[in-house]
Amino acid sequence: MKSNKLCRMKKKIFLPMLVSLQLLFGSCENNFDPYIYGALLQGEYPSTEQEYVSYMMICYLPYTTVWTYDMGSGGLQHGIHIQSGGAVRMFDSASDICAPATTVGADWERFTKGDYSNCFYYWRGNVDDGSNLNHFPKTAQITRMTEIIGTLEKAPLTALTEEKKNNLLGEARLCRGLMMYFLLHVYGPVPVILDPEKVIDPEALSNTVRPSLDEMAQWITDDLEFAAKNAPETAPDLGRYTRDYARFCLMKHCLNEGEHMEGYYQRAMDMYNELNTGKYDLFKTGSTPYVDLFKNANKFNKEIIMAVSCSPAADGNPKHGNANPFLMWALPSDVAKGDPFPMGGGWFQAFSMDKKYYDAFESNDGRLKTIVTSYKDKNGVIINKDNLGVRWNGYIMNKFPQETMTTFQGTDIPLARWADVLLMYAESLIELGENLQEAVDVINKVRERAFLTTSPTDSYATYRAFNIIDPITKEEFEKNYKVKIDDDLRKAVRHERRVELAAEGLRYYDLMRWGIFVEKIRAFYKTPEGIATEKGSNISENTWPYPIPQAEIDKVGGALVQNDNYK
Repeated sequence: MKSNKLCRMKKKIFLPMLVSLQLLFGSCENNFDPYIYGALLQGEYPSTEQEYVSYMMICYLPYTTVWTYDMGSGGLQHGIHIQSGGAVRMFDSASDICAPATTVGADWERFTKGDYSNCFYYWRGNVDDGSNLNHFPKTAQITRMTEIIGTLEKAPLTALTEEKKNNLLGEARLCRGLMMYFLLHVYGPVPVILDPEKVIDPEALSNTVRPSLDEMAQWITDDLEFAAKNAPETAPDLGRYTRDYARFCLMKHCLNEGEHMEGYYQRAMDMYNELNTGKYDLFKTGSTPYVDLFKNANKFNKEIIMAVSCSPAADGNPKHGNANPFLMWALPSDVAKGDPFPMGGGWFQAFSMDKKYYDAFESNDGRLKTIVTSYKDKNGVIINKDNLGVRWNGYIMNKFPQETMTTFQGTDIPLARWADVLLMYAESLIELGENLQEAVDVINKVRERAFLTTSPTDSYATYRAFNIIDPITKEEFEKNYKVKIDDDLRKAVRHERRVELAAEGLRYYDLMRWGIFVEKIRAFYKTPEGIATEKGSNISENTWPYPIPQAEIDKVGGALVQNDNYK
């Protein structure tokens, strides 16, 4: 669980000042193809509907999958969805999904073990020295988004209709809310500027008071709520955000913060009801539906609420669209060309699946077909589980397979899937103590797509409680079964999220919400005999995973107070 100390903190954090706007900037429209626009002249730009659309599209830059982007404030940054420096590395590789990267090098090995001590030194530089994980300058980019929102709010009706203005504001505020959401889960609460009138106010820009967890959670909610009511119902261009994506994000946010924010579990349920209109369903086509779900032939199928729309022609250059470089980071470099990897090996295997994680799948789970447990190297030698930790780190996650003979793949990166919605719905039912039979049914829908049958709960206790075997009184139910059934169902939904959503950048959020993140990380530090090492024992329950980089603290002469346990 999140530390209560963080809820009460009023610490100081530096928020960089926005000194100017970009004169030339890239944007993303029509499936996120890049455009270059002319000079930004005060009083002249934006003035037409198309110019306001282009101006709003700046807010999407952090959500593109190019190597780096620059919004004009905060400097060069890695995007939130680029796996090499965004959600997968931050939230999956440093969890129980990935095996420690012992074959790669010290920096990656520490990180995949959940050892963040070297994060003190992370700072975006001009060399690839492992310093590019510092996302703290994104606080300044929230200020940039707030400035854009203020400009949109003041747009005259001669340029934008009220409906179009609200649509654009919905997209911009969803982008801003998601940026706050990301930063909250990396560093904890950070000071942000959300009032357009204060984006050039020296006093506001120098504010270093850290908000409480409740305050920041509410700010995120406010942006997501606005987007859920005002963003476009249908995406104007493939990959642009919609009300349904806002509803999905709000559902996840409310579930994450439901323990300390009153009414949030019910709000998550409300979002499910708004999404459950028949528009979305699990993808079940073919003999291997879970495998085919992610392939190029099935882009934006009925399960996909939102995805990063990628192109096989992309190469990391912002001019060439979004790339999906996942396998470049997930394949050992010595993989031979051939089935199932026609392009051969990657750069190095920073991302892999730990054998313990793999072993928790049921043996007949159809989702196992996305995991490769042996491969042939360039010399024709078969590399298997006997070589783990020596020749390769863990099994290969092949969820986004090589389908084209290009360095990077054009496979879309899912951001919101109906399977995720169903499992969040089941979890909300359990937390609210409502209609537990419905929770069982929903979990089983996801399992059935993977060719599994009943949910792995204590079936006798569950069905007895639902009066299917012997009717029992409410008092007997409460006394003898409810706690056990709730526990069984929580285990069931957690298991399904574990195997359904691997390598989609979500594991950390789940583990933190369930209060078991530290437990899972500590497991990496155990000896083969199961004894915790000294370092593993020192990982605190109150540790927020990422320290603020020392360079940020030095900027303000040490006035910035470090997160707990990194002081």
